[in-house]
Amino acid sequence: MIRLSFWGAAGEVTGSMHLLEVGGKRVLLDCGLFQGRREEARTKNANFPLDLGDVDAVILSHAHIDHSGRLPLLVKHGYQGTIFCTPATRDLCSIMLPDAGFIQEKDFEFLKKRGHDGLAEPLYTSSDATRVPDLMVTVPYERPLEIVPGVKLTFTDAGHILGSASVVLEVDAAGRKRRVVFSGDIGRTGLPIIRDPKPPAGEADVLIIESTYANRTHESVAEAQALLAKSVVTVARRGGKIFIPSFAVGRAQELIYELHGLARDAKIPELPIYVDSPLAVNATDVFRLHPEVFDRGERLIRETDELFRFRLVKYVRSVDESKALNGLRGPAIIIAASGMVESGRILHHLRNGLGDHRNLVLFVGFQASYTLGHRLQSGAREVRIFGELVPVRAEVATIGGYSAHADRGELGRWAAGLGPRPRRAFTVHGEAEQLEAMAGLLRELDVRDVDVPRFGQSFEV
Repeated sequence: MIRLSFWGAAGEVTGSMHLLEVGGKRVLLDCGLFQGRREEARTKNANFPLDLGDVDAVILSHAHIDHSGRLPLLVKHGYQGTIFCTPATRDLCSIMLPDAGFIQEKDFEFLKKRGHDGLAEPLYTSSDATRVPDLMVTVPYERPLEIVPGVKLTFTDAGHILGSASVVLEVDAAGRKRRVVFSGDIGRTGLPIIRDPKPPAGEADVLIIESTYANRTHESVAEAQALLAKSVVTVARRGGKIFIPSFAVGRAQELIYELHGLARDAKIPELPIYVDSPLAVNATDVFRLHPEVFDRGERLIRETDELFRFRLVKYVRSVDESKALNGLRGPAIIIAASGMVESGRILHHLRNGLGDHRNLVLFVGFQASYTLGHRLQSGAREVRIFGELVPVRAEVATIGGYSAHADRGELGRWAAGLGPRPRRAFTVHGEAEQLEAMAGLLRELDVRDVDVPRFGQSFEV
């Protein structure tokens, strides 16, 4: 028997986790954290749906917390098996997972001081998270490896973030053979730094594919670069600051790289660029360790080894340095987490800067419907930050071309690049409209058997 069950990112974007059962062995594809409204996410994350003792192996597509963030919970509850991932994913998880535990600890302390009743302990601590990399075995791209009897794993480059992978599983259950392909998160063609996504060529009996932007077309990466340059020039002329809420891993490094290139070509004025996120600073160091996965076709990569260190950029670690940015005079760019403006240092900068019409809040990534980022993006004239109502007089703009997720056309080309059409497909990692759009796109590609699985739904394949 070969069975697939969907325990996360099924009918929604976050919490990626799918279970493959083959001949008595159980392999977990991702083990991500649900993100969203505090109580709802807490309930979903705490109620782990599987018997952990029955999981034989975990395959991690990439390091983003909505794909990796429940691994410390898995280990905390006794998992001692292997977690397979790429080398760069392991290095990123080594900093990202302890950071996720630290945030939970600090949130708990903050709410406790505020007198909130019935508080639950953090799901895991930073100490729990440090144990995860000890269980990780790294597998380079295009290097087949049997991970449990009857299951052979191969990673291909997903082009989403550093080390991200699509997963190919060649499965043999007592002579019943299947080739299962899990897309992971598929990147965009032409994204800075990393190589373009590479669909695993060959027939897929079963395809599990992400759907984040299956009903949307992004502007091109070149258009995004031009918009970024225009924004910097415009805001600098009026003496304002640009606040960029950014995911600390992937997006922050892409922005630093792009601003480096624009400054080098004199397309933007010389103004200070602050990266105000300890995690982003650490992640940038991990990027510097893995030039082997950079796109050598890019001019800046060919011209310099110091992609992320140049005269204008300053990395901010300490709280005192971060607070000092509120007193800056004159134009500047401040890149800070979190990407959806739900936590982190960006909140302090926006509380201080939203009231100034010269400033710009520039979104460069997805904003989920429940987030402060989405409310700002939707035109709110007043928002609540740390319990205080803050007027929004600053300009708010969005550049969609820096999304790390493929759009509709790119998803279609990736699926077509598999070669023979998959016999069966499942759409995951998207909100309802996107999931149905991806299912429709696959049917246009002559994939006849397409399902949009619900949480907990199971299929024999």
